[in-house]
Amino acid sequence: MRSNYYPPCQKPDLNLGTGPHCDPTSLTILHQDNVGGLEVFYDEKWHSISPNPQAFVVNIGDTFMALSNGIYMSYLHRAVVNSKVPRISLAFFLCPKIDKMVKPPKELICEENPRMYPDFTWPSLLEFTQKHYRADT
Repeated sequence: MRSNYYPPCQKPDLNLGTGPHCDPTSLTILHQDNVGGLEVFYDEKWHSISPNPQAFVVNIGDTFMALSNGIYMSYLHRAVVNSKVPRISLAFFLCPKIDKMVKPPKELICEENPRMYPDFTWPSLLEFTQKHYRADT
């Protein structure tokens, strides 16, 4: 779980609260305050996700994308800052057990939908994303 605090910024168009990234987790459950600032990159453009204090945003992460053999997608997203007020969000990350091999169920693999990702463990994916993978490039 992580709490994110984004202070106000006089030049929000020149700064990001969190740069573009995909979550390596299975799922991320996010609660936003009323300020807003979450954006998702889809159809070649950034879309603002309006905050709803009565709801959670659920992001599908790279691990869940691999578990579903690409049926469910992990999308690039970012947090932008506000010029007048601070923004606070709370994120809960759901990840596999350390020793669990991540692979899709055999029922999701067929000739029309071949295997898209190799088997991996959560620590190996996390190490890869931290050392070698930049979603924004």
